[in-house]
Amino acid sequence: MKRIFLSVYATLLLFVFMGSSAFLMHEEVETKSKAEEGAVKWYSFEEAVAKSKEEKKKIFIDVYTDWCGWCKVMDKNTFNQPEIAQYLNENFYPVKLNAEQTEDIVFKGTTYKFVPSGRNGYHELAAALLQNKLSYPTVVFLDEEFNMIQPVPGYQKPDMFDQIIKFIGGDHYKNTKWTEWQRQYGAAN
Repeated sequence: MKRIFLSVYATLLLFVFMGSSAFLMHEEVETKSKAEEGAVKWYSFEEAVAKSKEEKKKIFIDVYTDWCGWCKVMDKNTFNQPEIAQYLNENFYPVKLNAEQTEDIVFKGTTYKFVPSGRNGYHELAAALLQNKLSYPTVVFLDEEFNMIQPVPGYQKPDMFDQIIKFIGGDHYKNTKWTEWQRQYGAAN
């Protein structure tokens, strides 16, 4: 009788354990997909240009360096905001461009190269996008035809960055002054 009881008890315990581990695995997958939904889908510069030729969207470029502390703060505090990530993914092709990368990039018929300078150097495309003002982080917006809309230098807090991406992403920059947009944005939020 004791053996039967122990067998039944062990079997029940086994089912409980298997059921809870299956639940935990499902919960982990669900948590992962929610986290991925709230993340910016970054493209290489070349991928973003190719995608924009297929389906027109503006291109958002985060120009950074590996040693830039404020770039890392912006990654952590601004780009990790789910609302910002979602807006960037829906309205732009987001690009991470390392201003010191060594690989050539061909854009609009020009080959941009790495230029050794000092301890590190810089990439010619980064210099062109930043209008030769190598300051990091700087975000750059290109329209659907790959024309420069605006570079925005410096760390951007989430609330200010949200205003900026909606100003440009919603084409408000075409007919609304920035100060007027800030009033409209503030009244709406």
